[in-house]
Amino acid sequence: MSDNQSPPIVINPDGSVTRNISFFPSSLPTPDENSDTLVLSKDVTINNINKTWVRIHIPKQSTRNNNPVKKLPVIVYYHGGGFLMLSASSTLTHDFCNELAKNLSVIVVSVDYRLAPEHRLPAAYEDGVEALHWIKSSQDPWLINFADLSNCYLMGTSAGANLAYHAGLRVSQKLDELEPLKIKGLILHHLFIGGVERTGSEIHLAEAGSLTLFHSDMSWDLSLPINASRDHEYSNLIIGGSDDMGRIKDSGLRVMVSNCYGDLLIDRQMEFAKNLELKGVMTECFYGEGYHGIELYDKSKAMKLFDVMSSFMSLSINNGHNN
Repeated sequence: MSDNQSPPIVINPDGSVTRNISFFPSSLPTPDENSDTLVLSKDVTINNINKTWVRIHIPKQSTRNNNPVKKLPVIVYYHGGGFLMLSASSTLTHDFCNELAKNLSVIVVSVDYRLAPEHRLPAAYEDGVEALHWIKSSQDPWLINFADLSNCYLMGTSAGANLAYHAGLRVSQKLDELEPLKIKGLILHHLFIGGVERTGSEIHLAEAGSLTLFHSDMSWDLSLPINASRDHEYSNLIIGGSDDMGRIKDSGLRVMVSNCYGDLLIDRQMEFAKNLELKGVMTECFYGEGYHGIELYDKSKAMKLFDVMSSFMSLSINNGHNN
């Protein structure tokens, strides 16, 4: 096998993993205003010890006025990869965040968090929350000059959506500690969610799309605390999740859940959204055709997602929602 034909991740006999870095190539940031790109980006360190950092994406046209009349909303984005792979520099992540920034006229702060199994959960959740505290007090000129910190959303794809939800949970009862950063809502894109008992979609779509049942199980085995089952609270957001959903409701956070019918996790995702609604959480659902994470690969699908996101974010402003 060549590198590109090899699997993205291999489990070694000692329990460690080897990642095939050529499977998901990386992109460098483009901070130069003279570059051809419509979106500028740069990397900033958060924690030297944990080696965590963020890549900030901003529409180039927004940087041409140092005193903008209207500052841009902020999307804190957590990448996918089953908690095992990818990063904020992966081309898949980088390009998607550029599209977010360009099409929604937002600043995207893409978080590079610690990966399992070297750092099992809740390490990624801790990094996700630390990034929020970094943003609130950051002296980065792009954030100081162009970001509307009072209009912030947490978004993630797949495992990143799981992270966004848990980061939201962890700060939901102490949102005032994040000011001037004000989180208006959570955007859960193709939420990575699990459980021991198989659902109908997991059985019928076990080998379909970009996420197979084998890889889903493997990701949970390697990312959950040792000896934890898929019914652990980090994985199964429905069993025993009533109190968590109550905290989301009490915080006033709105939630957007975006899924595809061809995703083997669709049954769990729809049940999760239904439980949010039953708990009284302001929830908006967007169901489309395709497979797990399709909007990262298909720009026409991404544009439909961005339209729904734009409406979701505008609703918070029109309702005067404020945490």
